[in-house]
Amino acid sequence: MRPLFLTIPLAIAACAPNGSNAAAGDNANATTASDGKPFNVEVIADFEKPWAMTFIPDTPYALITEKEGKLLLWEKEGEVREIAGVPEVDYGGQGGFGDVVLGPNFGEDGAIYLSWAEAGEGGTRGAVVGRGFIDINAGAPKIEGLSVIWRQYPKVTGRGHYGHRIAFSPDGKYMFIASGERQKFDPSQDMDSNMGKVVRLYPDGSIPKDNPFYTEGNAVRSQIWSLGHRNPLGLTFDDKGNLWNQEMGPAHGDEINLVLPKANYGYPTVSNGDHYDGRDIPDHSEGDGFVAPKAWWHPAISPGGLMYYTGSQFPDWKGSLFLGGLGSQSLVRVKVNGTELKKADQWDMDARIREVEQGPDGAVWLLEDGGRGSQGRLLRLTPAE
Repeated sequence: MRPLFLTIPLAIAACAPNGSNAAAGDNANATTASDGKPFNVEVIADFEKPWAMTFIPDTPYALITEKEGKLLLWEKEGEVREIAGVPEVDYGGQGGFGDVVLGPNFGEDGAIYLSWAEAGEGGTRGAVVGRGFIDINAGAPKIEGLSVIWRQYPKVTGRGHYGHRIAFSPDGKYMFIASGERQKFDPSQDMDSNMGKVVRLYPDGSIPKDNPFYTEGNAVRSQIWSLGHRNPLGLTFDDKGNLWNQEMGPAHGDEINLVLPKANYGYPTVSNGDHYDGRDIPDHSEGDGFVAPKAWWHPAISPGGLMYYTGSQFPDWKGSLFLGGLGSQSLVRVKVNGTELKKADQWDMDARIREVEQGPDGAVWLLEDGGRGSQGRLLRLTPAE
């Protein structure tokens, strides 16, 4: 079967879609000096509150979500088109459009996976994950057959800590979803809620029978792979098949975890941070019954996005995890050594970094958060000369 995305016309209109602020921008393709950093920064495009991106292999395209509810098809030369058929999102606070990930058989079936905040009854809301198929044969890029295959349970009030990052296992057999505890604390330890968890499903949303809690006979518990998470905003596999997540701590205590089946990472019972109102949370300690993070930060970096680097443009960075820094306005590198981590670099980026991705050529790509007055630019990092 011919991959659907290969029929996208190469000559995409240079203007942004009606109502979209995505554009090449006045500063597009301007390269700034490295200023002592090991990379140059090229400004590629501006977006309105971008949240996630994924490159489409063997094409000049990437998919980019904007938090207010748009999915955009970006082309290498800076041209952008809006994709039709996206869901209605519950935008506000930390909620809206979230992740976008290609299905494991995208080249054959055009399947993509999206996450977003969905409204419920009585002012409640929760994250969902949906699967759809890109169809551009009608003359414009479009998603068809979009259906929700997973929901946070239960829906609750508030607009924070959705998490809703998606990652597929290297063999494409399993889908993992990082689910935030929605600023409600207790759900992280509640086995009758899938909030504050990492869940493991098949790509169609069904539940594998070898999940660690499957035999407990509860549909929610059966999904759970690990628990005790707070606000997981990054999820990725390394080249050895290890699953890593990063999550925002409370006041400080941001962390990276090696995600293991049935493991309990302790929140809100333990954390290397404290409550925002100053109340103490006991730190991780040996023998407390919880799994401690492999790396953590005090002061906080407020991590956004997570990427494992395998490219050739920065050979010294191979085998490293990269995190965006929101509150810290930084890019952070952490070296992976088997199942252990070592902090390596933290570069000031003068903007809240929401997303980090590796490009097809091994360049590092960043999306600025686009909130609090910043532009939400798409940046390309290449080695400094």
